[in-house]
Amino acid sequence: MKKSPDVFVIAFSLIILAAILTWVLPGGAYEREQVKVGESVREIVKPGSFHTIPSKPQIGSIFTAPAHGFLKLGSIIAFIFIVGGAFNILNDTGAIAAGIGQLVQMLQKRTYLIIPIVMTVFSFFGGAFGMCEEAMPFALILVPMAISLGYDSIVGVCMSFVAAGVGFAAGFMNPFTVQIAQGIAGVPALSGLGYRLVVWAVVTAVTIAWVMAYAARIKANPQRSIMFELDQARRAELEKSAAQHQRFTWRDAMCLVILGIAIAGLIVGVTTLGWYMLELAGLFLAMGVASGLVAAMGPNRVAKSFIAGAKDIAGAALIVGFAGGIIVILENGQILDTILYGMASVTSRLGGVLAAQSMFLLQTVLNFFIPSGSTKAVLTMPLLAPLADLSGVTRQTVVLAYQLGTGFTSMIIPTSGVTVGTMALAKIPYEKWVRWHWPMQVVFAVLSLLALIWPALSGWS
Repeated sequence: MKKSPDVFVIAFSLIILAAILTWVLPGGAYEREQVKVGESVREIVKPGSFHTIPSKPQIGSIFTAPAHGFLKLGSIIAFIFIVGGAFNILNDTGAIAAGIGQLVQMLQKRTYLIIPIVMTVFSFFGGAFGMCEEAMPFALILVPMAISLGYDSIVGVCMSFVAAGVGFAAGFMNPFTVQIAQGIAGVPALSGLGYRLVVWAVVTAVTIAWVMAYAARIKANPQRSIMFELDQARRAELEKSAAQHQRFTWRDAMCLVILGIAIAGLIVGVTTLGWYMLELAGLFLAMGVASGLVAAMGPNRVAKSFIAGAKDIAGAALIVGFAGGIIVILENGQILDTILYGMASVTSRLGGVLAAQSMFLLQTVLNFFIPSGSTKAVLTMPLLAPLADLSGVTRQTVVLAYQLGTGFTSMIIPTSGVTVGTMALAKIPYEKWVRWHWPMQVVFAVLSLLALIWPALSGWS
């Protein structure tokens, strides 16, 4: 069987490809201006301001791009290291294994309810307050749970990462996509909520059904999982931990209470206090230290456990830097705006349903180069909103096309630090994730194209 290329080979190959494009494509730039969007001031692109400039072909920067990627995505990298170490402390307390054992006993034959309940919660969080990076640590909880329930690590990742990603993409009030895009497009804040709720509900239901069908097949025949051999080692570790930690003690209960407090703190911090990566990293570090002390591990053992967890997750931090390096090459070569201009020019020649669907496809392609939803909003909405007026579709429809195009493929592209980081936390090789997940992406694309038909035909506003 031919071995798939390592994710680092894929990432570095894309860096080289980006550098080649800086020699092929002409340089270009849009003028920017400062505008107030809601409570904040953002820099947006001025429509019609694109002009060619000399490109800056990249050669030596191929090898410095990963380092620049570390600087660009430093908060995510620090987050991965600290969360990996903190959760390793919690794992070493034995509380997770004991808690999962208790949960399995309580649910007995109703364990199938876990998947739809957990996925609905994470999808709601994604749709309501834009949970994305915040879902990363949950892979360290839900993957072991899924394996203990007789599923595989893919199911564990789907319960948090995929569910939150679906909610983020089809978000009904996502502040990082919907609200920013509506503000830039001049659309009333949170307008069109009813139809967005319908889209979110349909996509979430389809995703849950897909994952539950897959989970049932794996439970019936675990060897059908592409993660079977890799999960065997983790399954053995969980069984060993359960055997060594048979009783559910008060210390286990306290550790799980601390975990619950951390999760509640995450929700409150993100939704009301404006917390992001650095604050969340501090929150989970406090969780890890507190759980280790409650479990009577002692300071030295807590420190060694933290280092071991950070060491295990080093590959995740490295690949995030490489992913960021791809974008650095395109920006330094001054061709990112050229790519944006070329794609936006195509949509201006279409009308009606095709215009809306082409804008979705444009955002989908751009998502590879600009995986940040909010960044893509300020770059593309000033261009696409006027195009909507010329193409016979409403600006509300363009916002929907943008949010669908900016969300779904973020779960599979190698330039997304959240995706490659989550896969590393879950110990799922990136190439195996792509192999499993791409059919789901086809379904998401079809649902998105269908979802844009009624808004384009009805003049949805």
